[in-house]
Amino acid sequence: MDAVLRLLDGATEWLVAQGRRDQWGTEPHSTNPRRVEQITAFADDGLWVAESDGRVVGALAVGAAMPYVPPATEPELYVRLLVTDRAAKGSGIGTDLLDHARSLARGLGVGLLRVDCFGGGDGALIRYYEKQGFTRAEQFAVPANGSVWPGQILIQRL
Repeated sequence: MDAVLRLLDGATEWLVAQGRRDQWGTEPHSTNPRRVEQITAFADDGLWVAESDGRVVGALAVGAAMPYVPPATEPELYVRLLVTDRAAKGSGIGTDLLDHARSLARGLGVGLLRVDCFGGGDGALIRYYEKQGFTRAEQFAVPANGSVWPGQILIQRL
């Protein structure tokens, strides 16, 4: 859990340095009790990590859809978390973890893989998932800290 929270904290630091404070805020995930509880629950349901030289460099959680998104109309596997070490950006860790999610879905006999992501800013995260073979589906909004967090659901047919 500590390694996954470190990845999330590092990703938040990177986002803040890029001027993207609206995606995950500015506070570390590791000091947010709600976020720690959420990541712990992910581990109970299905959490995989990628390692390099004995170090955790990526994490993937899959399971049921998050409660803030519209439900799927067919059986699915939902990507609940995908995070990689920013120092290893471009090394294919995210692709490998998403390939694992695809394999898990196929193994379950599920033909739909869904994920949600930040739908605001310059759309870089949406484009990342599109390059991974996902297509845009519904948009949604989550009230957060006195504002609204824009979300985008993406789907992939398997």
